[in-house]
Amino acid sequence: MSVLIAETGTTARGSMLHILAAGSVFFPGLFLLSKRCMKLAPGLRWSEADAVIVSARLVSSIQAIMASSAGYIIASSCEEIIEDQHWLTTTYILFAVPYFIYDIYAMFMCYWYKVQVKGHEEEGGARPVREVIRSYLWREFLMVLHHVVMVTVCFPVSVFWRQGKGDYFQGVMFMAELSTPSVCLGKILIQYKQQHTLVHKVNGALMLVTFFVCRVLLFPYLYYTYGRYASIPFYMVPFSIPWQYNAGAALLMAPQVYWFCLICRGAFRLFTGASRHPRPLGSTDSDPRSPLPTPANGYGPQDMEREPSTH
Repeated sequence: MSVLIAETGTTARGSMLHILAAGSVFFPGLFLLSKRCMKLAPGLRWSEADAVIVSARLVSSIQAIMASSAGYIIASSCEEIIEDQHWLTTTYILFAVPYFIYDIYAMFMCYWYKVQVKGHEEEGGARPVREVIRSYLWREFLMVLHHVVMVTVCFPVSVFWRQGKGDYFQGVMFMAELSTPSVCLGKILIQYKQQHTLVHKVNGALMLVTFFVCRVLLFPYLYYTYGRYASIPFYMVPFSIPWQYNAGAALLMAPQVYWFCLICRGAFRLFTGASRHPRPLGSTDSDPRSPLPTPANGYGPQDMEREPSTH
């Protein structure tokens, strides 16, 4: 019996490593393939900078669609929200973990090219790598921290600490990624100075709605769902669950609320035409001396007027 248990554990660990390896190949490989196609395809032949930035956003959108689809399948398959399990839950978590590591690099590459272009335009030369890294970590601190927490905290909690319970909640959290494609499309439109188009305004409205529904309302909905399951009032749910759940929900929700506030400010400027600090048409947000970092996961206060930082 002990031999059988040991063999089962070894098989499970081997399967986990295979899934992690698949994710480690898929996301960087998709990025490199997309970049190469954009640089070499007839009719495109984009520059290295354009190909990197658009490819990074394309990979983010594809990951978001995959995560949302997996989340819908999981959530719709779990009739009992605590005990029901779905094989796709742990599988997709393992597959997606390498994405967050890859995306830190992809965000840096996008930032690198934008800073180098601005450096050539304003200073007559490229900026040192060390200075760009410091600037990147400063401006994208919240997003980098978010990615690190996803790998070092959320991953072990979701795979090991849950002990197979709450797959429904995990599936619903996957669907938070529904807002990402509209965020990425908006950034591409800004990159090509299409802020004045109807497509950009429609996409901005869609992003505002999906971000609010899928990210800001996410944890209130999960609390409401658990309240119905446990037959307790909504306001009593925080007092009826372990403090670790409340702490985790607060830590994950806080940056979403912050980003949503920035998106709202940007949307207000987009639809009213207001701007406190008008900028030239070709200006970007890559100046690290700017006092307010813009979020990589959404539009900053002026991002409807200028290019936001990358996801």
